[in-house]
Amino acid sequence: MANTGANTGTDTGSNLRMHRSDVVPQLVGDNRDFLIIAGLAGTAKDIEGLELGADNAFVLGGAMGAAVSTGIGLAVMQPDRQVLVATGDGELLMNIGALATVVASGVERFSILCVDNERYGETGNQITHTSMGTDLAAVARGFGIKNVLTVTAEDEIPAANAMLRRADGPNFVHLKVNDGPPTRPPGRSWDAVERKLAFRKALLGHS
Repeated sequence: MANTGANTGTDTGSNLRMHRSDVVPQLVGDNRDFLIIAGLAGTAKDIEGLELGADNAFVLGGAMGAAVSTGIGLAVMQPDRQVLVATGDGELLMNIGALATVVASGVERFSILCVDNERYGETGNQITHTSMGTDLAAVARGFGIKNVLTVTAEDEIPAANAMLRRADGPNFVHLKVNDGPPTRPPGRSWDAVERKLAFRKALLGHS
């Protein structure tokens, strides 16, 4: 199949996959098991949709490519807490070298959930490289990430839920979803200072 960077309508087969608003809540389970860093756009809405304004989640919202790097820093400073980074395929591709830093940093209680819809959802739903053959799970393994699992069907969700909680990581769950829109939580606050203070209080017990 021939693809071009300008093609926004190519059917890559993603419409046959699960919808993110159905599967992400099942896969994450109890979000209070984690300190969560969420990337921009779709995954920010995925995480905020689990529990509106959850103070254990810092939702970047618009800092494309920063989620994994931010999560590494958090995991290094909080080695006894389970850190979960939720990111999308487009964002991860933008800063793919962060996966190498995950391994080099030595973090173990650290998990990445990559919600891969093969689209740049914020900029017009253009196809990403994962629709052209790039396998982010294989990339994660190549960088040395210890535990890697690709989820393409509902019966694989329990294993992925358990993997996110493994303390002998790092862990990488590659979730393939269709290109349907994420949940849009009502009343969401995008105030960075407010969210920072709430997250700091959840982390340290004070603001």
